[in-house]
Amino acid sequence: MTTQQVLLWSCAYLIEFVAVMWFTRATSRRILGALGGGVAVGCFSMVAIVGFEALGMWRVPMAPTLSFRVLFFLGLVVSGAPVYLVTWRIARRFGGRGLAIFIAIVAVIGPPRDYLIAATFPNWMVFSPGIAPVLADAMTYLGFVALGHAVMRWISGPAAADVLARR
Repeated sequence: MTTQQVLLWSCAYLIEFVAVMWFTRATSRRILGALGGGVAVGCFSMVAIVGFEALGMWRVPMAPTLSFRVLFFLGLVVSGAPVYLVTWRIARRFGGRGLAIFIAIVAVIGPPRDYLIAATFPNWMVFSPGIAPVLADAMTYLGFVALGHAVMRWISGPAAADVLARR
């Protein structure tokens, strides 16, 4: 993966974040919470990538420079933030049960998405054979959404207490 590719997908996710902010009518408090969730999940994802790579589940070629890793981390932050604005809306509308269903759906959809990306761009990520990498990827997605939403809720408060919540 090159620096230019990381910049490109980071900019695409930034555009998505702005669109999701507009469509969800997120307040500045929610936006700050979503970015806080993105930071927490950026750390979580970097640890998961390196940890599961050490266990032989996959390989994500990254330049060993600090600037590349910081850019990659910022890309993870920006890619996660829109998800937490969506989970806030889901939690507000459907409660904890709806959020749990959404997290389960993401854990099921995430691995095929990553395998498709790895097949299309083999220099971005390579999975080891077997079911273990699929399960590790699903658990990473589960943690990605659950942790990020929890941090956003901690920073911004519960969705039911929001000014846009139904009474």
